[in-house]
Amino acid sequence: MMNAPDSEAGSPRKAYHAGPDAAGQRLDQWLAGVAGPDLSRSRVQALIKAGAVTVSGATVGEPKHKLAGGEDVVIDMPAPAPAEPRGEDIALDILYEDDQLIVIDKPAGLVVHQGAGNWTGTLVNALIHHCGASLSGIGGVARPGIVHRLDKDTSGVMVAAKTDLAHRELSDAFADHGQEGDLERAYLAVVWGVPSRKSGMIDAHLGRSTKDRTRQAVVPETRPDARHAITHFEVLETFGAKRPDGPVASLVECRLETGRTHQIRVHMAHIGHPLVGDRDYGAGFRTKSNRLPDDVRQVVDAFPRQALHAGLLAFAHPVSGEVMEFEAPLPADMQALIAALRTL
Repeated sequence: MMNAPDSEAGSPRKAYHAGPDAAGQRLDQWLAGVAGPDLSRSRVQALIKAGAVTVSGATVGEPKHKLAGGEDVVIDMPAPAPAEPRGEDIALDILYEDDQLIVIDKPAGLVVHQGAGNWTGTLVNALIHHCGASLSGIGGVARPGIVHRLDKDTSGVMVAAKTDLAHRELSDAFADHGQEGDLERAYLAVVWGVPSRKSGMIDAHLGRSTKDRTRQAVVPETRPDARHAITHFEVLETFGAKRPDGPVASLVECRLETGRTHQIRVHMAHIGHPLVGDRDYGAGFRTKSNRLPDDVRQVVDAFPRQALHAGLLAFAHPVSGEVMEFEAPLPADMQALIAALRTL
């Protein structure tokens, strides 16, 4: 089968010997099997692609490389990423700031906090650089100041806490979803088609998808991990209403009564109107653009993200109690998308 690795646990170098029965097996599959629980197959594939794996002394960069049997396979593990995020000089679009909190207009593409594959270049790195030691530490070293989040490819208004008091008060408000206090969140989304009603409420429990654990899905409320989720929507504008085949898309305002992961994206897809550009929950609608004029189709097909923007956030200031409301205008990419759809 194989020899035990000639390295100590935690060593930066891990070496294995592929026995005769490894012949014909894919390198990534075999290596993930012999490495045990320390390395997942996806992690092994990433290491191979990064040039960290050699087979009989030669670097192999292809995970599906077939072993012949009898090779020595070595992984040179990269140095671990720092446990604590460091400040980075990343520009912030600041809408408001005082000694308790900071409100920003987050651009699409900016990850909120560190995670797998995103150890630098996050909003947390930017906040640490900008706020320094004043940033609340309640969220832990990996998420200082963070009381709520937006998906990487969702733009719009976010608030972060600069003191522990602000962190507690704001976290409680978001956890309560505004049921007892003054919290309001409104999003603008461009969706495929037009909902059958101009306004309505989507009340559907969400849980982790059984097909892809990185995604959410509408699930029975009896499932152990089911979380109650309510989204209110209103159609603001339709695009292509005069076309013989009917309207193509619409601009919808969504207001959250709860705040679950991917809530708007999953709920709108659930009622048959996924967000334009949503490759996770709207992939089946990508061919809808084929019936558009070439100039509009090019804009729609090139749109790089889900068309979702957190346009409004209102909350009570954690110290003064004053209700503060902030709005962020639609970013240029969504403006261009809407402008193109308006020509239909």
